[in-house]
Amino acid sequence: MAVLVAAAIGGLGVRDANAAYVGLEQPSWAPPAWVFGPVWTVLYAMIAVSGWLAWRRSGFGPALWVWATQLGLNAVWSPLFFGAGQYGLAFADIVLLWLAIAGTVLAFHRISRAAAALMLPYWAWVTYAGALNLVIWQLNT
Repeated sequence: MAVLVAAAIGGLGVRDANAAYVGLEQPSWAPPAWVFGPVWTVLYAMIAVSGWLAWRRSGFGPALWVWATQLGLNAVWSPLFFGAGQYGLAFADIVLLWLAIAGTVLAFHRISRAAAALMLPYWAWVTYAGALNLVIWQLNT
């Protein structure tokens, strides 16, 4: 449920995200806009299962607070980037998100290696998205 809420919040202020994304000056290695929907669908499912595995093992303890923090940071990024066009603030958010995912992976590893492993593709994608955010910020200011 928390993952659905984060996804919904992220989508609230970004009705025209595809148009906004296509209209930006982008690096040659930027993916086409259609890639984001399928990628995020798979990642959100993995994030949800990861959180469930950790919760099942240890309840709502410190590890789940870190997990919830990264969800909150994830939810804020799209409205900052697409809704407000605040590429610099979005980059600051994604750096914090990257750190929160790192903390989640470490905390989950102590509880469930499977839960930690399910977060790794998300961490990799956010690494790529962070680099893309930085370059788009540089190209469009």
